[in-house]
Amino acid sequence: MSNNPQLNPYRRAVSLIYNRLKWDIKLESWRSRKSLKNIKNKYKGEKAVILCNGPSLNKTNFSLLNNVYTFGLNKINLLFDKTSFRPSCIVSVNKLVIEQNAGFFKNTEIPLYLDSKGLNDIGKKENVTYLHSTGYRSFAKDCSISIDQGYTVTYVALQLAYHMGFTEVALIGCDHNFATKGPANKTVESGASDPNHFDPNYFSGGEKWQLPDLFESEVSYKMAKDAYENDGRKIFNSTKGGELDIYPRIKLEDFLTI
Repeated sequence: MSNNPQLNPYRRAVSLIYNRLKWDIKLESWRSRKSLKNIKNKYKGEKAVILCNGPSLNKTNFSLLNNVYTFGLNKINLLFDKTSFRPSCIVSVNKLVIEQNAGFFKNTEIPLYLDSKGLNDIGKKENVTYLHSTGYRSFAKDCSISIDQGYTVTYVALQLAYHMGFTEVALIGCDHNFATKGPANKTVESGASDPNHFDPNYFSGGEKWQLPDLFESEVSYKMAKDAYENDGRKIFNSTKGGELDIYPRIKLEDFLTI
């Protein structure tokens, strides 16, 4: 059955319930849910930094991040041969990305938060927690139930950060601008080099990837902003440059010291 939003409301509701039940009967669903419940509000009152994958990420002084909880996204491991920095965890929910990065995900000991559809590619690992993605637009304050992918993995990381209790979160490398243009969400094949991410090999050599939906991403970012602020929390943008103006700007150095 499909999560296609073009289905009539009744069929779509049945499809979402069916897919939810398919996940809930798996043993890995129960283990992942327990793992998520164990970290609910674990870091209450603390700060976190989300490392997005735009080219500006290369301008980061990673030594600043040694004493703060960090969320790496998707293929952040392509950064590892350039720096000794390692994120506290990695989040990835896009099926194509999980398939392409499966070799790393299977071998790393870094805690991973992956979409439940990645179970077939990665399998059961103690450091992997699987997330169930709902088909409805929402902001999950409790990720042990489900999350909304929100057209960008950054939104998933923001939901996880909220779930874990972080009071202030800063984004870096969130350029919110892509050199490659085309219809939103269309699956395309990459060229020889990737100009849209921090590493030219991020999507390259004919790998498939989905063009961004910047409008829907902004809808998600605004939903996250409202959820945080309604609970007395804050999201900042510490990206050097970029075109995301929904969150107040602050230098990373200042975010970490105020």
